[in-house]
Amino acid sequence: MVFKKITLIGMSEESFDDAVDNAIDEAQETVDNIHWVEVDEFGVEVASVPDRQYQAEVTVAFEVE
Repeated sequence: MVFKKITLIGMSEESFDDAVDNAIDEAQETVDNIHWVEVDEFGVEVASVPDRQYQAEVTVAFEVE
């Protein structure tokens, strides 16, 4: 088996958990054969948004066919 990893950043106005879920949900709609997701970093954008924007950087690993 061979796997490829891509990095995504999920965002949410609610929480870090929602940001992770948003990244995973979006990945599952466009990437096949996802085997695992690693949560790498968390951040909060405060400068250019009216409320806090929670961000989660995730690495998605999927099998290459």
